[in-house]
Amino acid sequence: MDDTKRQITKIAREVGKFTVQTMKEEGIGTAEFDVIHLVRHNPGITQTKVRESLKMDKGAAAKRVARLENKGYLVRKPNPEDGRSQLLYATEKAEHLKNSKTSIESVFYEWLLEDLSGEEKEYFCKTLDMLYWKSKRERQAGFENITRILAKEENDGDGKQGTAKEERG
Repeated sequence: MDDTKRQITKIAREVGKFTVQTMKEEGIGTAEFDVIHLVRHNPGITQTKVRESLKMDKGAAAKRVARLENKGYLVRKPNPEDGRSQLLYATEKAEHLKNSKTSIESVFYEWLLEDLSGEEKEYFCKTLDMLYWKSKRERQAGFENITRILAKEENDGDGKQGTAKEERG
C-alpha cells in the first residue's frame, strides 16, 4: 500500500501549476519551456532533433522554434556540416528564464515549509534528500528494482485474476 498517498507527486503538480501560471504571465507556455530547456542542454541541436526528442510534428516544431526566436529565447545559426539545416542555441534571455523558473519554484517551496519548526524542516529536508538520491541511483541503474517489483505485482495480479475466474467458472 502506498503510505505516501502520492503526496510528493501531488505537491510537485501544484508547484508546476503555479510555475506555469507565473511563466504564462511572462509569455512562455509549458511546451515552449520544454523546447528552451532541451536547447539549453543541447546547444547546437537541430530543429529535427528537437521535434524527435519532444515527439512533435514538423509544423508544430517549426512554429514553436520560430516563436521562441521572435521572442528572443533562441537563435539559429547555419549548420556547417549541412547547408539545409540550422543549429539552435539558447540566448541569455533563455538563461534568465531558467533562473526565473527556479526562483518561482523556490518561493513556492519556502512558503510551503514556513510553518515547520527548524528541527522539522531539517529532518524533512534530510529525508527528502535521501529519497532523491535513492531515486536517482535507481534511474541510473535503469530502474532495475522498480521494474522487477512492478513485474512481480503484475504477475501476482494475473494469478489472482485467473483464480477468481476459475472460482466463478
